[in-house]
Amino acid sequence: MDKKQREKLLYELLFETATEGILIANDAGEIELVNDRTCELFGYSLEEMLRLNVDTLLPKHLRDKHANYRHSYIEKPRKRAMGLGYDLIGVRKDGTSFPIEISLNYYKEQGITKVMALIMDVTVRKEQEAQIKMLNSNLERKVDQRTKELRDSQRLYSLIARNFPNGTINVLDKNHNYIFVEGEELYRYGITSSNLVGKNYLERLPQVVRGTIKENLEKVFEGQNLSFEVSHQDEYYQINAVGLLDSENHISSLLLVEQNITQRKAAEEKTKDALAKEKQLNELKSRFVSLASHEFRTPLSTVLSSLSLIEKYDEKGEPDKKLKHYKRIRSSVRHLTNILNDFLSLEKVEAGKVYVSINEFNVKELFKELVEQHQEITKTDQRIYYDYQGDELLESDQNMLRIIISNLFSNAIKYSNEGHNIWVKVNLTSEALTFSVKDEGIGIPEEEQSGLFERFFRAKNAINFEGTGLGLNIVSKYLQLLEGTINFESKPNEGTTFNIEIPNHRVA
Repeated sequence: MDKKQREKLLYELLFETATEGILIANDAGEIELVNDRTCELFGYSLEEMLRLNVDTLLPKHLRDKHANYRHSYIEKPRKRAMGLGYDLIGVRKDGTSFPIEISLNYYKEQGITKVMALIMDVTVRKEQEAQIKMLNSNLERKVDQRTKELRDSQRLYSLIARNFPNGTINVLDKNHNYIFVEGEELYRYGITSSNLVGKNYLERLPQVVRGTIKENLEKVFEGQNLSFEVSHQDEYYQINAVGLLDSENHISSLLLVEQNITQRKAAEEKTKDALAKEKQLNELKSRFVSLASHEFRTPLSTVLSSLSLIEKYDEKGEPDKKLKHYKRIRSSVRHLTNILNDFLSLEKVEAGKVYVSINEFNVKELFKELVEQHQEITKTDQRIYYDYQGDELLESDQNMLRIIISNLFSNAIKYSNEGHNIWVKVNLTSEALTFSVKDEGIGIPEEEQSGLFERFFRAKNAINFEGTGLGLNIVSKYLQLLEGTINFESKPNEGTTFNIEIPNHRVA
């Protein structure tokens, strides 16, 4: 092997085994030659690297700037050593970035300026620099702590701390005695800091929170930095506590920052309530669309088909056959009306647009009227048995009571089969109206009874019955407005009994 071959082999060996990346690009920035270390640094294969421009190895927001810099360099090339204070960032193929240092050199080849870059990954060094900064920061904190012990500095910090908003800044010794305390919250209670220095911090706290705070402060003295919340008598406090190191690097005291966050908590609760209402509204809209597509379709189809048949009977001169279809149309329209009434009632309640209007009326006549109305829509061989006892005049909201009774009657009829009866018992005293509605229907599965009064509730055995699942939810909300109560007993395939009590405002 001659000298040139040995030199070539040596250069190739150095090029491929170098711990730094080596990259050669032409005056257009196109990569012409790289070593394996460069491919490893940037995550590309050799073939991929040779199709790239050096600008693509930098963050997107720096590429245009680098292109301008590269053109300037080609016009006036110069050597640039590593570590000249430039903070450079490289971007790998997977998009992740890492800190690098680059030295530049150039040479001419057939009149074209070529640039050679030596690239070094300085991630480890940057991390070490960050650690050094953190150590320096800790050292500065120690110096600040020692400076605080000086009287002149203490006056300055006292002035700052005295204006700390909605809270206090405290320094406590290992026995939880005040070394320093200031803040606006002191003056809210008419306390001055001079009256507290030397006194025990924990002894000032309410008994209900003292144990929790003491336990957390002991953890701080053991080396933990803590942030936690406590509440007492509708007041909320955010407490941040960190240990303070003495000259021997031991935690001999702690810095405790209290801040009254009651207003912030109230704002957070308002925001949560607003989000919950927005979520409920979106759910209502979604449910409405779903119900509209399902519940509206069947009765509308019934109306259209019945109208079509009525027209045919007219053409054939068979008027007697039209009666059945008139009933079907009337039933379908009633069903659609009930759906819309349910949604309108719920929307008004949710929006707070329903107001209780107390008036005196004859509740016995109201029950009689509603029993007669619902007897007309009962199924074959169904009958409503009605028993009324007590006074007749009630002071309450007649319209709300009408809706409550109608919903319970309609459900009893709907969920009972033909030939099964319904019992209504009513009793009115000077203090309250109580009534029950009992059916022999399908009942409610025990495992689903807890959700009976929720919006859109449909028990699994009621899926094939028409309805919105809103009726009992509306009943429950109206009873809340009337200061009434409702409870029920139910067994599958045996029936359900609802018991309602509403105060009679005549007693006032």
